[in-house]
This record gives sequence, structure tokens and C-alpha cells, in this order.
Amino acid sequence: MSNTQTTHRSRKPFSRLLVVAAIAAPALAGCAPDRVTRSPPMPSDYRARHPIVLTQAPITTDILATSRGLDTRGREQVRAFAKEYRLAGGGNITVQAPTGNHNTHAVIDGIRRELAASGVRSGIFVSSYQPADPMLASPIRLSYLGAKAMVRSRCGEWPRDLASGSSIEGWENQPYWNHGCAYQQAFASQVADPRDLAGPRAEGTSDVAMRIRAIGKVREGEDPGTEWKVENTSIGTVGAN
Repeated sequence: MSNTQTTHRSRKPFSRLLVVAAIAAPALAGCAPDRVTRSPPMPSDYRARHPIVLTQAPITTDILATSRGLDTRGREQVRAFAKEYRLAGGGNITVQAPTGNHNTHAVIDGIRRELAASGVRSGIFVSSYQPADPMLASPIRLSYLGAKAMVRSRCGEWPRDLASGSSIEGWENQPYWNHGCAYQQAFASQVADPRDLAGPRAEGTSDVAMRIRAIGKVREGEDPGTEWKVENTSIGTVGAN
């Protein structure tokens, strides 16, 4: 009988320790050091942060017609638009004209004639739009679907701090996020043919006259290179009478 009571009393302190440990576990967990979450490394090359991609997008040209209709400058714009369309365009051409203009029909007829004279044989769809401000000049917009170079990311965004005062973010001596974004945007908008970014063009025809001249020079034992004459002029005599 005494042995049973001794065993029962010895279990009470052990059970009390388990209860205390269970209560203290959350408090001890709160004292654990916080894990530092680091963002993935940023590419140091601006071409990797702001890559130029090729996509199918509307290629537009805005024409401001005068009160007399389509003038010389407008016709030149239509011809340049038709040239770009023949090189890299496809599908139908859309002409968007503002409402409320009394000579819109005359301008559209002139655009149709210029496109036909430039060799464009695709369909032309005419639609209208309401100008946001009737007091401002409202252009006639020509557009087609073609290849366009553009930057995937947007400039002016700041996803990271330049130099944080409470952490080491921004102190890695790395270029900031927007560095090179404006350059990539300008380069993508100025490229003549976006397909040149994907691969080189095919080799063109050779200059037959230059090849014959070079071969003739080699046969005569002369240098086939071009001779350039350079005349040194004193800076002080430039513009002097």
C-alpha cells in the first residue's frame, strides 16, 4: 500500500513541469531572433533589368490637316507611312478622324489616293473619335498592326530604396533600378526596323563597279584601296579673307 502512494506522489512534480513548459514555450519562441528576408539580387546590367522585347502593336502616324485639306506635309507623311507599312506591316489600315471637322471627308479621300499611289492594296477602315478638348488640334490617326520594339518594364518606378537608414538595402554599391531605363526606351523607339534586334539582315547585292575597279587595280599591281587626301589647315587661318 505504501509503495503505491509513493509512485503516485512522484508523478505529480513531473506533470507540473510539463504544464510549465507548455505555458513558457510561446514566450520563449517570441524571444527568438527574427529571420532577415532578403530580396533576390538585382541584375547589374541595365539590359537585363530593362530588356527590349518585340511585340505586335499598333504603329501610328498622326496627321494634322489644314483648313484646305491634306497639304504637302500631310501627303509626305502618308507616303512615309505607306513605305513603313509595305516593309513591316500587315493587315488592314485604320483611319481615325475627329468628329465635328467640316473637311474630314476631303482629307480622308486624299489619304486614300496617296496610299493607293504608294502601292498599298489592303483594306482601309475609317472610324471616328470624340476629341477630349475641341479647342485643341485633333489629328487624323493612321495605324496598322506591326512589329514594335518596347521595354518590358516601366521607367520611374522605385521598387527599392536608394539608401535605407534602418537596413543595408541600397548600400551594396549596385546601380539603382531606373538606371538605363530611359536609354532603353529611347533606343527601342528610334530603331528603324525592330526586326534588326532579332537577327541580322540578309546580305545585299555587291557593288559591281567597285569590284571591277578593285580587281583591275590588283591585276596592275596597284593598291586597290581608296586614297584620301588630307590637307592640314592652320586654325588661325580658318575664315580669314
